[in-house]
Formats: sequence, structure tokens, C-alpha cells
Amino acid sequence: MSITPTEGVGPTSVFAPQAAASTGSTADKDMFLQLMVAQMKYQDPMNPTDSSQFLSQTAQFTALEKMQDVADQTGLLLGASLAFGASGMVGRTVTYGREDGTTATGTVTGVTFGATGPVLDVDGAEVPLSLVQQVRDSAAPASAPAPTPAPSDTTDTTD
Repeated sequence: MSITPTEGVGPTSVFAPQAAASTGSTADKDMFLQLMVAQMKYQDPMNPTDSSQFLSQTAQFTALEKMQDVADQTGLLLGASLAFGASGMVGRTVTYGREDGTTATGTVTGVTFGATGPVLDVDGAEVPLSLVQQVRDSAAPASAPAPTPAPSDTTDTTD
């Protein structure tokens, strides 16, 4: 079984139902047990399989199973973090990229949680969280004022 490094943390796996992951895990366990039983059944009685090898394979399978559990829990934690972050944007002004390459600005009025992740309702438009480029308070100006220069401590001595 091969798992890519980002498989457990992709947005689709974070918000999609976890039934598919548990079905695959059950199938892997069954396959491992079937292979182990077949190996024991067809081993040469004059040269039996080393028990330490069997224990090593069992330990590796258990470690893999625990790593998958950690990846699943990390995915759930990421999903919760994205959900809290998206819900914290309600009432704020966001700038986001449109599909045509332009940008737009609007106020977030709500959040929907779909299979692909949080989708913001920005003035009636559905905006995936991944397209947001800037977030600011609604009361804040669009651009910060230029800082005022500090007074200089030197005096002009020229006449």
C-alpha cells in the first residue's frame, strides 16, 4: 500500500465522508491476513518460516495502520481549522481572484461547508476559500495611509 505525503491532508479528503477510508483499511487488513495464512499453509515443513519474520511483518502492518490513523486525525484537525478560519471571516472584507483572472472585493456574509472545503458567500457570489487573496476588517480603509515622516533632530544652519 502506497500513500502519498499529501493524501491525508488534501481538502477533498478533509471534508469528504470517511467511509471510503475505512473500507480500504478493512480490505488491506483482510488481504494481509489472507497472505499470511497462505504463507503458513504452503510453507515447507522441513524449512518452516522464521517466527521473527512473521512478528516483524505484523509489527510493520500495525505501524502502518497507526500512521494511517494519525494521518486521518490530522486531516480532521485541518478540516476543523479551515472551518473555524472560514467562519471567522464573516463580516470581513475580502479580495479574491475570479476564474477570468480578475480580482473582486466584497464582504463575507456567510460560509458553506462543502465536499471541497469552505465556500464563502461574498455579496451573493460563492467564493472558495482557496481563491481569497486578502482579508481585512470591513471598517478598515482599502489601503493604509502613508506614514508621516519623523521630525529631524538636526537644525538647518545655512543662511
